[in-house]
Amino acid sequence: MKALTLQRYGSIDHLSLAEIARPAIKPDEILVKVHAAGINPIDYMIPKGMFKPIMKLTLPATMGSDFAGVVVEIGNRVRRFKVGDAVYGSVFDLDGGSFAEFVAAPERAVALKPLNLSFVQAAAVPMVGLTAWQAFKEIIQLKAGQKVFIPAGAGGIGTFAIQLAKQLGASVGTTTSTGNVALVRGLGADEVVDYKTQEFDQVLKDYDAVLATMRGDGLSKALRIVRPGGKAVSLVGPPDSKFAERRGMNVVMRLVFTLLSSKIRRLAKRRAATYDFMFVRADGAQLGQIGELLEAGRIRPVIDRVYPLAQAHEALRYLEQGRAKGKVVLQMVA
Repeated sequence: MKALTLQRYGSIDHLSLAEIARPAIKPDEILVKVHAAGINPIDYMIPKGMFKPIMKLTLPATMGSDFAGVVVEIGNRVRRFKVGDAVYGSVFDLDGGSFAEFVAAPERAVALKPLNLSFVQAAAVPMVGLTAWQAFKEIIQLKAGQKVFIPAGAGGIGTFAIQLAKQLGASVGTTTSTGNVALVRGLGADEVVDYKTQEFDQVLKDYDAVLATMRGDGLSKALRIVRPGGKAVSLVGPPDSKFAERRGMNVVMRLVFTLLSSKIRRLAKRRAATYDFMFVRADGAQLGQIGELLEAGRIRPVIDRVYPLAQAHEALRYLEQGRAKGKVVLQMVA
């Protein structure tokens, strides 16, 4: 089968479209013929080695995590799916990758594809959907009436997280450029700051939570708008010792992450707020719940561009520019 593989770390130029063996499935796995695969920022960060201390890949490795397709084979312990089922899921932080014609996925990481979505639309959901779900439901425990700040509202995570936060009854603040103000308001954003003309920390205040997709000064500014007792969850770091402990890392790595996160934790403490670094996990049961919202039309995926697998490099470079309105998707089956 054809697959986009990482040969060595350095840049996305070290990714190549290769002919590799179709993956063999384990008893608790299904084999999916991939119709479409969603691209996420981490897909251009991994080749650069940015997550090398955290994610242990055996090179050459097939890239990608999000997928939608049709089940063509099931392991003998699989009970929830059968051959021919249309499914979607994520293999993020698991063995294998989705930028390929076939992907092997654990049964627990997959859900039936929402009936009203195309394969391309469904492939755009898993990572952003699970990230928003786990951040809001598990870490922040977002409640109706609370205020959450979601920067970069027109991006892949932003377009989904705004909608989910509104479904949970929260008020949403976001940032975007002038041309995308109507888009994020249409998704439900209540307070919109045009970052080309205003600094969000000069406009927004008294937020209960932040779902941060920015580093450095941006994250520090986000903490300034959090009320005492609020929560900041970062998707890009710095990682903290709690994260290292959850992943079973050794004492040295826990110390390293403690040092890396010391500044932002101090800032959070001054605000009487908490800081958490979040690493999304694959979860088919949660995708099933997200699928119910999608089928009901209460949330919709926002897609910017669709590329064939042969143009994966071009797709990754486009996403890296940071101008995508919503998700970028690879399509394997027209």
